[in-house]
Amino acid sequence: MPRWKALPEELDPQSREFAARLRQLVDRSGLSLAAVADRTGYSRTSWERYLNGGLLAPRGAIIALAEVTGAEPHRLTAMWETAERAWSRSETRHHMTMEAIRASRARTAPGGGRTGGRRGVSSTGGAVGDGAGPGLSPSVPARRGTVPRIRQPQPPHPAPDPGTAGSRRGAGPGRPRGGGRRRIALFLAGVLGALLLMAGAVLFIGLGGDDDAGAVTAAPSAEPGPGAARPPAGVECGGAGCAGQDPETMGCGGRFADTVARATVGGTLVEVRWSETCGAAWARLTRASAGDTVRITAGSSEQEGAVGAEADAYTPMVAADEASDARACATLASGATGCTTPD
Repeated sequence: MPRWKALPEELDPQSREFAARLRQLVDRSGLSLAAVADRTGYSRTSWERYLNGGLLAPRGAIIALAEVTGAEPHRLTAMWETAERAWSRSETRHHMTMEAIRASRARTAPGGGRTGGRRGVSSTGGAVGDGAGPGLSPSVPARRGTVPRIRQPQPPHPAPDPGTAGSRRGAGPGRPRGGGRRRIALFLAGVLGALLLMAGAVLFIGLGGDDDAGAVTAAPSAEPGPGAARPPAGVECGGAGCAGQDPETMGCGGRFADTVARATVGGTLVEVRWSETCGAAWARLTRASAGDTVRITAGSSEQEGAVGAEADAYTPMVAADEASDARACATLASGATGCTTPD
């Protein structure tokens, strides 16, 4: 089975050439996608999309890949800039095409710009609606492209009130002249009463009863204490919570990890990877063969990984407060064994 999928046919030539160059670098390095993800700090899923033409890799990922594979970063970033411009043009064309499709669908959709009634043509060539609504004059043709003016029905004029015929500002038959002043007086009296009640309540709480009656229990703060440090974005575990977890999935690899010990066993490299951020360690085996195994130990904790179809493997994590707490050992299918020594 080939390692890479066929690149999409709609991919422009510059982006296709760039994706092929990235594949070439990964193939020459002999690293699996899991190892590339671990060493660059970008997930395996992201690299699959970058290398299969589904997404243009960001500039940071390209620089990280150049460092991992020993490629010239300036030449690689120059290729990336050309591919990025081509990718942007392709996205613009796709956006304009989708907008045109949506506009066409809107024009042909029911109620999307076509009138529902029948149309007639007057003797002067203007469009006249059959059975026009209220206020439309069928005898006057409407000019093409204009909306006929609709005469709005006028409300009937109310009969004059005998009580107000002589004066527009005079009060009606059932409304005394002093009603407005009485409402204002009642409103002010209500406001004054509310203020007096509030003042009494304040005096009662401040002077009467238990000293603790008015105390309010402080809500516990949701913020962590001074000693509790927040993990960086993307890191999902710490210390004992990382035991048995995949370092790539938990975000402990990449820029949050260092190789703190290594050894070569029969041409196979075994390393201890330790993350101070996560307080955990794991073992990594590269340039290996199917059937080789690697083990990480820290105190009484131990995890193991095995090499399958790819040429490398790494173990789940064990909790390790210090880099010196962890040790990795490899057992090859050929029978050779070896363990790491601190750097």
